Amino acid sequence: MKIKNIIYSILMSFFFFSGMAQKALLQKAEKQYNNYAYADAISIYEKLAAKGYKDEKMFQRLGNAYYFNAELSKAVVCYDELFFLNPKQEPEYLYRYAQSLKAVEDYAKADKMLEEFNKKVTTDTRGILFENNRNYLEQIKLNSGRFDIVNTNINTEQSDFGTAVLNNNLIFSSARKIRKGEEKTFRWTNKSFTNLYSAAIQPDGNLSTPVLLDTQVNSKFNESTPAFTKDGKTMYFTRNNFLDGKRGKDDKNITLLKLYKASFVNGKWDNIQELPFNSDAFSTAHPALSLDEKKLFFSSDMPGSLGQSDLYSVTINADGTFGKPENLGTNINTEGRETFPFISGDNELYFATDGRPGLGGLDIFVSKILDNGTFDKVQNIGEPINTKSDDFAFIIDSNTRTGYFSSNKKGGIGNDDIYKFTETKKLVCERTLTGTIFDSKANETIEAAKVTLFDENNQVLEEVTTGKDGVYNFKVNCNKKYLVRVERKQYPTKENNFTVSTNIDNKLDFTLEKEKIAALEIPDIQAIKVGTDLGKTLNISMIYFDLGKWNITDKAAIELEKIFAVMQEYPKMKIDIRSHTDSRSSVKSNLILSDKRAKSIMAWLVKKGIAANRLKGKGFGESQLLNKCKDGVKCTEEEHLLNRRSEFVIVSM
Repeated sequence: MKIKNIIYSILMSFFFFSGMAQKALLQKAEKQYNNYAYADAISIYEKLAAKGYKDEKMFQRLGNAYYFNAELSKAVVCYDELFFLNPKQEPEYLYRYAQSLKAVEDYAKADKMLEEFNKKVTTDTRGILFENNRNYLEQIKLNSGRFDIVNTNINTEQSDFGTAVLNNNLIFSSARKIRKGEEKTFRWTNKSFTNLYSAAIQPDGNLSTPVLLDTQVNSKFNESTPAFTKDGKTMYFTRNNFLDGKRGKDDKNITLLKLYKASFVNGKWDNIQELPFNSDAFSTAHPALSLDEKKLFFSSDMPGSLGQSDLYSVTINADGTFGKPENLGTNINTEGRETFPFISGDNELYFATDGRPGLGGLDIFVSKILDNGTFDKVQNIGEPINTKSDDFAFIIDSNTRTGYFSSNKKGGIGNDDIYKFTETKKLVCERTLTGTIFDSKANETIEAAKVTLFDENNQVLEEVTTGKDGVYNFKVNCNKKYLVRVERKQYPTKENNFTVSTNIDNKLDFTLEKEKIAALEIPDIQAIKVGTDLGKTLNISMIYFDLGKWNITDKAAIELEKIFAVMQEYPKMKIDIRSHTDSRSSVKSNLILSDKRAKSIMAWLVKKGIAANRLKGKGFGESQLLNKCKDGVKCTEEEHLLNRRSEFVIVSM
């Protein structure tokens, strides 16, 4: 009995001390997590998970730590466990789970998570953008295949990213160790802090061995993402909150990011100043200059931001002072991360975001800056630049169509690599505008409708004629305004304005209602006799044809509708269609032409539903002229027109 009690006591002590150790580890991990020391937090949480410890909060934290460190495939495993333990998570976890699932190319499950996310927060821009672009993968595919990319020769096993070109040198950020034995690391990643480096761009496109840009600029904390004025005399760059040996912190004792400015004086970068709209309480980062260098674009999570970080612009005054930062608005920003802006020579804004439908992680998007300062439709630039990983820091030379971007995609050398690219085809968002023309009464498609596409200045761009399916197609450009006009004999002309979206399907159908023919007073059987011309009996116009033609004109179709109506009223009536020409051209050719006209009328009536055995037709050429207009007699066009006619002689009732 005593032995059993001793064993029981030992087991209880083991579980007690095990529980105490577990609790201590959790507290330590929580502290690291709250201090943004994600790499250290991951290490502790992994140990607990390896011992079989399962806790909802732990998997939230571990998943987030991987997510914020851009290790999305590892985040998937944690979020899998989290949603297994409790499927009812806060909306942001649904979004992060969806983004992480894309990293393992499980787009179907990612879309389901986004559906749930959108149901929970119906006002979130990210969910709305997904709901309005459910076929986003197809849209991205249309924009893909426009770049040739190569990994540059300056990459290391550490992070290399964020480029700018200055005097034929590539200036970039790198976490490579400056000297052997250096141990100071960035607690977020447990990697070395980043510095700015310079590498000459050689004639063959390769880069020389990188050297530190300047000891004045590079500090013991992170420096990154430079932007230079065209004269090369001013540099804007990102650095942790550190200046003149003093480190700034927020109320949680965290050193955030700030924007700085330096001047190139006597061959060195000097006179380093922080920009006046910085704050210890929020981050500002990743500067980019407008084409006229009167505005600075950047990323920030300052108060008033829509998401985790937004893009802003601020006016640079002539005296070097700055205006008030302005949020770029909901045309650009989402509740996610918008970051790494760049303005191209074509006045296009390139930026990275995880807030829009993409392939996974950060994707690079582009929007044209319009003349009034607003932004055109935002487009994903497609593969191979965008991948399931983080792709960001895109810059391009608009003349050579070459540039650089950064990515942690699979197959790279380090955590982030710098890639060089050549754009082989400019992004022109071309879509297909399609539609079907219907008859509203018959509920049938309309054949032979002429469909015309006009631009916003009412200039004709293209004309097509519908087939039996009533379908038309035009190639059109996204976000452009067009006018589509439909014309068909016996129908009133109809037109509609249309603005093309970036969606795959741009559809514009037309429903036409046939013009009503004036009510026809059909005579009784006594007024219609065998041997009479039905046209004369009904007091309708002759059927005229254009010179040398036998096709049914619009005017002729209106008259034929009346013949058709009488034949429907008297289903036993049979008629002989006799077609005539004027005297111009030869006797032989006129005889052939008139016969074609008679057969054309017969075919029209048969198509309308009159049985073929109720009709016969013959051409008489110029043998039965109604006036003096024989060969050699000078006549007016109107006089000749009288002879181009058809008669409808009743042969039986």
